[in-house]
Amino acid sequence: MPVRVPVAAPFYSGDIRAQMEKYEREFTPPPDLPEVISGGIVPHAGWYYSGRTASKVYLSIKHRRTPRTFVLFGAVHVPGVRSFAVYPDGSWQTPLGEAEVDRSLAEMFLEEIPDLLVPDTRAHTREHSIEVQLPMIKYLFPDALIVPVAAPPLEEAVKLGGRIGRLIAGMDAMVIGSSDLTHYGDDYGFAPVGYGEDARAWMRSNDMKIIRAALDMQAEKIIPEAETSWNACGAGAIAATVAAAKSVGAGKGVLLEHTTSFDVRPEGEFRMAVGYAGIIF
Repeated sequence: MPVRVPVAAPFYSGDIRAQMEKYEREFTPPPDLPEVISGGIVPHAGWYYSGRTASKVYLSIKHRRTPRTFVLFGAVHVPGVRSFAVYPDGSWQTPLGEAEVDRSLAEMFLEEIPDLLVPDTRAHTREHSIEVQLPMIKYLFPDALIVPVAAPPLEEAVKLGGRIGRLIAGMDAMVIGSSDLTHYGDDYGFAPVGYGEDARAWMRSNDMKIIRAALDMQAEKIIPEAETSWNACGAGAIAATVAAAKSVGAGKGVLLEHTTSFDVRPEGEFRMAVGYAGIIF
């Protein structure tokens, strides 16, 4: 069976357990936390910048349930991945041990949705968006299985998510979508309103357009919004997650945290940042 080796370890370097213990100490469940949680949206930057935001999603889930399987829709940053690609078997290495793939569920997806899904381990080999999640999952849910799905920003992501949601309805499984938000600044070739506090406020507002679509369960608006506003690198993952959560009965999303890399580490005048949101459904 294939074993995927880490390619993004610097994103979560250091003492994983100590970091997770700190996140746990600082976490307070929000008063509007749903009784039943069907899914979540998490960022995938280095833990220094977005780890706290992502941890709030997983800690909220743990407050309510211990899923057997996490279906992980990942953003696609590497070239050549043009299909929704399932890692069908084996395991992924993490600093806390291997996270095993739920082979039976992956096979079900491939059998039931052959028009949209392909088995492809290579699509995941150099991608970090799912890998960054696994130490958190392994720490909080040590026995959980995973089904990694690379989700490029294709319109069919909504259909895929809906069908996966219907397949896992009634199962002890849930969906997670991995995406950062607006990448603002000259380094990203995107600074439409310049620099300073007005630009910082504009960037947060730009993030909120796609966040609101997710909170309102408007999966079909996610990818067009990202294409228009450049406010997500994992629009396919967000759209699939929202559609899947809606199909298993979620009626709205709850925003746990919205922050940016500049909020975490402000350095002089605002000139660049990446946005992060933690959402549960």
